Amino acid sequence: MREEQATTDRLAAYSDAVFAVIVTIMVLELKAPDQATFSALWPLWPTAISYAVSYLFIAIIWINHHHLMRLSGPPTLTLIWINFVHLFMVSLLPFATAWIARTRLASSPVVFYAGLFVGIDIAYNVFEREVLARAVHISDRARGMARRRSLVVLAIFLTAMLVAWVAPRVGFGLICAALILHLRPGTRRGLRSLTESDDHARTKES
Repeated sequence: MREEQATTDRLAAYSDAVFAVIVTIMVLELKAPDQATFSALWPLWPTAISYAVSYLFIAIIWINHHHLMRLSGPPTLTLIWINFVHLFMVSLLPFATAWIARTRLASSPVVFYAGLFVGIDIAYNVFEREVLARAVHISDRARGMARRRSLVVLAIFLTAMLVAWVAPRVGFGLICAALILHLRPGTRRGLRSLTESDDHARTKES
């Protein structure tokens, strides 16, 4: 049991390290202007907005990933590989963020950015489905709500990718709107049930 917990902790720690590196890489893309005036900051608005959205996305991913890992139990080989695929997709975010910033939210970069969000969300949905299928302390209703929310977010990302071909800033706005739906982890209720079950078990033993 202790070895299985160690494997889960190692997987979570590795994922946390990858998220930290990704954020660090994005920060390195922020270049200060040469002029010593506040007006010199205005041309940097695409960089600031794209960085803020990408940072928020990574924060949301980490929070949801953290809650899922607490429900996962001993990770299977399938779950580990799904996690690696998910992390690979997320690792492309600094590249996509820099591209839309340098091109000032041009059409093709925003389409690529939205497409990357689609890929990340698909990988996350597979990861979430694998975890929830094995979680024993979460209701079918909570599973259903989490899956429906994931599908709605995925549909918005797909719509943003299509809209970005003709209206890139509108597509970027749709991406921002989709992120709002993931601010609160869908597994929070299931995690609360798990905690209450553990507390009940400890009380019974004592």
